[in-house]
Amino acid sequence: MRISSSAVRLIIPAASLAVLLAAVFYMQPRAMSYTGLNLLFNLAVPIALATIAQMLIMSVNDLDLSMGAFVSFCACVTATFLQTSPAIGVLIFLGAIAVYAGIGVVIHLRQLPSIVVTLGMSFVWGGLAVLLLPSPGGAAPGWVRWLMTVKPPLVPMAIVASVIIAAVTHYVVMRSSFGVLIRGVGGNNRSVERAGWSVVGIRAAAYALAGLFAVLAGIALVGLTTAADANIALRYTLLSIAGVILGGGEFVGGRVSPIGAVIGALTLTLAGSFLSFMRISPDWQIGAQGAILIVVLALRLFLNRVEKREKNR
Repeated sequence: MRISSSAVRLIIPAASLAVLLAAVFYMQPRAMSYTGLNLLFNLAVPIALATIAQMLIMSVNDLDLSMGAFVSFCACVTATFLQTSPAIGVLIFLGAIAVYAGIGVVIHLRQLPSIVVTLGMSFVWGGLAVLLLPSPGGAAPGWVRWLMTVKPPLVPMAIVASVIIAAVTHYVVMRSSFGVLIRGVGGNNRSVERAGWSVVGIRAAAYALAGLFAVLAGIALVGLTTAADANIALRYTLLSIAGVILGGGEFVGGRVSPIGAVIGALTLTLAGSFLSFMRISPDWQIGAQGAILIVVLALRLFLNRVEKREKNR
């Protein structure tokens, strides 16, 4: 029986999430309820949005090491300007998205390593966040707080929002012509250029869309925490990369899976609760999450080798 690569990209993250969820339910049966699921996946939405943003960058063969700092900056803007002066807040977000698009252009035209450029930008975003909020504070806009705490029937908001994010991004990245061009640039940008498309324009659009999702991640995070801090989302850089890889994405070739990326974000969110139930110290939880990621990647590598063997027969 042949297992397609696209199926592997979804089966492994879905199985990982199911196993973790079953383990959590076994250790804490009371989590098997509306309130329990809401608490387990409470922070999944901003992580999922940041993971999608990172996925868009990785789809053009780049890597964004400023994701956590940028989401923190967006959170600070949300808790200050978006709350007191919405128009100014929106303008700041539009300017930040334009800067993101400009970063994509500079990286392409100057042939600079994206890791170096985005690492440098992380200090810029971090400095701007500190200027906005030197100490934790601010407040979430009322509509943002309502949106993130609304309680739909049957299923918690975090799960509903994650499904919507997965469906929308799957259509944009995997079904639309724009998504084909983005993945084409990641797979073979010379072929895209020969077809008459502007590679620099596509890269700029991919970075701009990533910036939009990162802005939404910052807004969603403040809606959950009700306040902001210049360092509130610094872990999102590694979490977003891990979520993409866990969800079936790869660093090269434009090979990504939007649905898998969202599932990967949910898995990483759930892993934190699982490790807490196991009474593992927070100091060790990051390492334990890394171990989970390594196990999943080893399983995916094994299945990929099985697939190659069957094709060679």
